[in-house]
Amino acid sequence: MRIRDIMTKDVATLRSDDTIERAARLMKQYDVGSIPVCTDDKIIGIITDRDIAVRSVAPGQVSEQRVGDVMSTNLVIGNPDMDVQDAASIMSDRQIRRLPIVENNSLVGIVSLGDISLESSTRGSAEEALKNISKPGGNII
Repeated sequence: MRIRDIMTKDVATLRSDDTIERAARLMKQYDVGSIPVCTDDKIIGIITDRDIAVRSVAPGQVSEQRVGDVMSTNLVIGNPDMDVQDAASIMSDRQIRRLPIVENNSLVGIVSLGDISLESSTRGSAEEALKNISKPGGNII
């Protein structure tokens, strides 16, 4: 099965000059923990709820910062023709829950572990990926 068959195609995005508050509101509205950051339709980063908490709220800089100040830029991306098992493997190895999907340098969708787990033929891959993503880090309090 290919990623294009299960990915979400209608993806909310932000611009790097959007406010942190706007990012948080969109996350709440769409009930997601991350949103791609784009210039036109080219993905340049991704902002997560963790980025907001650690890089903006914790230092007390929510009102002064923009999405571009706290977004993650070390992107891991997939393409719509890749096999779902390969995407799950990438997500597991890189410990990410969502994978932006890019075609011809443009964001065309996003696939989540939830999307993968809904397909009975790939449920095991999603479970394995989640197991690896959820491994505790070295600094557990």
